[in-house]
Amino acid sequence: MSDEKEIPESQEDGIESVNTKDLPAGDDIEQSGSDIEVDTEVDEISIEALRNELQVVTEKANESADKFVRAQAEMENLRRRTEKELQNAHKFALDQFSKELLPVVDSLELGIQAAAGDSAEVTKLREGNILTLQLMKSALEKFNIVPIDPEGDIFNPELHQAMAMEVAEDKEPNTVLKVFQKGYLLNDRLIRPAMVVVAQMNKQTKVDEQA
Repeated sequence: MSDEKEIPESQEDGIESVNTKDLPAGDDIEQSGSDIEVDTEVDEISIEALRNELQVVTEKANESADKFVRAQAEMENLRRRTEKELQNAHKFALDQFSKELLPVVDSLELGIQAAAGDSAEVTKLREGNILTLQLMKSALEKFNIVPIDPEGDIFNPELHQAMAMEVAEDKEPNTVLKVFQKGYLLNDRLIRPAMVVVAQMNKQTKVDEQA
């Protein structure tokens, strides 16, 4: 007898079937490699899409931030304008009212100048007008309404209105010689210019200087 054992045919068939089944075919190996390349391409496309989407979102965020900053600046400017308008409204609320009072002050001053007599009645009238004028001036000063009385000053077109020109040998040209009517300021803003007579250079003197 021989020591070698014979392998049953059924087992031999099983070995052959296992070996051939477990080994991948060449086409399967190539297909697996293709799947890896496709997956890599898909990943690259996905990353690029995410980058594009991120760029779009970033641009929108920057645009929104810029709009927010501009809106804040506009709101701040609006707030400042509103505050300034309110301040001016309070500051110059008496503009029209003060203009109505100024003719009364003018009349009192003219009345005092006209009351030049020495009789008792004229004296009392003048004294009464002086007291009334003082009260009026005190009330105007409380609301920052101040007179412009520029006699002897240099003519200022921003505050004065020239009604006439006169030759004055002893005065510099453009000097205010007379004040027909006082001007007034309300909180440093002109509400009425002073009506004045301004000195001019003597034409003959000018000709002599040029000669």
